[in-house]
Amino acid sequence: MEFKNKNYWAIILGGSSGLGLGTAKKLAQHGMNLCLVHRDRKENLPQIEAEFERLREKEIKVISYNEDGLKEEVRSSILKALKESMGASGCLRVLVHSIAKGNLKPMNAADEDSLQNADFHITLDAMAISLYDWTKAIIEKELFSESARVVSFTSEGNAKAWPYYAAVSAAKATLEAITRNMAVEFADLGITSNCIQAGAVDTPSFRAIPGSEKYAEISKKKNPFKRLTTPEDVGNVVYLLCKDEAAWINGTIIKVDGGESLG
Repeated sequence: MEFKNKNYWAIILGGSSGLGLGTAKKLAQHGMNLCLVHRDRKENLPQIEAEFERLREKEIKVISYNEDGLKEEVRSSILKALKESMGASGCLRVLVHSIAKGNLKPMNAADEDSLQNADFHITLDAMAISLYDWTKAIIEKELFSESARVVSFTSEGNAKAWPYYAAVSAAKATLEAITRNMAVEFADLGITSNCIQAGAVDTPSFRAIPGSEKYAEISKKKNPFKRLTTPEDVGNVVYLLCKDEAAWINGTIIKVDGGESLG
């Protein structure tokens, strides 16, 4: 519980499942208070709230918002409430961006279901530009700690062409470009910015990709450990980046895939 007495907080965008929830579980184990922002259907909320209650059993503070974190007014309201919850001694140690709102459509289709211009805009705004929007808003409200971290999740699709993945691939490339520039321009504020490139992870967003079962089998064969990456694997590295000793890691893409990308 190394963070417990420091009143450190984490904002996790997309914290109700997948990599976001895996990260929340790991940070909770080490005493990090959590602000979890997610957007889920009503029928899924009982299961999600049960997960959040298990986090509270770690004797940390957990506040959650099932709202559209892409809206400026929602973002402002959440940060205002977070500031009140943190109190005078609290500070935000890490912003984790795990938003997976993107369009998975083919470019070459004969009907209106093909990828359109608007699909790119929606996907880039949600999966890339929102990282900057949140970081900028947190800076303006002076919530970051003296040595803070911004962590986001990219994928091997940042440089590879997969069917149905064009909009998400563009978003990942944009996310990495934004991260690199934040690493330079926000360094004076004591903020580091890094991307984690996870291997194939069995998450709801991964299963939404057409042909995901085939990709999972290919990933297992490529991986030296013959298994998929897990949300816990990724959460472990986010935790490492939150430690004092990680303050000099900035502006990079960290592969967390067990060597899958070597195959």
